[in-house]
Amino acid sequence: MKKILLSLFVLIALSATQAFAYNLRDFSSDAKIISAMQLLEQAGEYDVFSNMKKNAIKVKFYNLSGYGSVYATNSYDSTGRRVILINSTYANAPAEQIACLIAHESMHVLRKPTLQEETIATQKEAATWMKLKKQGVSYPQNKLTKRLDNLAELQVASSGGGQNYIQTKIANSSFYKAQFGM
Repeated sequence: MKKILLSLFVLIALSATQAFAYNLRDFSSDAKIISAMQLLEQAGEYDVFSNMKKNAIKVKFYNLSGYGSVYATNSYDSTGRRVILINSTYANAPAEQIACLIAHESMHVLRKPTLQEETIATQKEAATWMKLKKQGVSYPQNKLTKRLDNLAELQVASSGGGQNYIQTKIANSSFYKAQFGM
């Protein structure tokens, strides 16, 4: 009887794991991006993949120099398909950092962003960094690392009370004020 129960448990566990398995090549053909998505998958960030699958999103590196100092953006290609564009400046960034950008951009579902949606996306980015950042690893000292570390600090500071420091930072940003028409 124990063998039957154990076999049944293993079968159920394997079935549940398969239910969450995604073909990462459906989202990108870039090895570095796939590596980042594997980290998201291993971390159980299934909502990222659910959003990307639901919105038929592709992910790729792209020269975003014409967009200012943007880390990544959620856009549409010439056929109207959603695409996450990660600034090619960060193509050599650690996979953990690329995963955070993907997690953030995957949370955008509206055609025109709102303060609420940007807050949710940025909180997701911070939480993903806190989950994936490896202790004792020396990450590149660049704008992206500084951003992620700052967002993680704001996320931790926000968790203790009613103040949402990430939302406050976004609401006070001239970039987002212009984007949201505030």
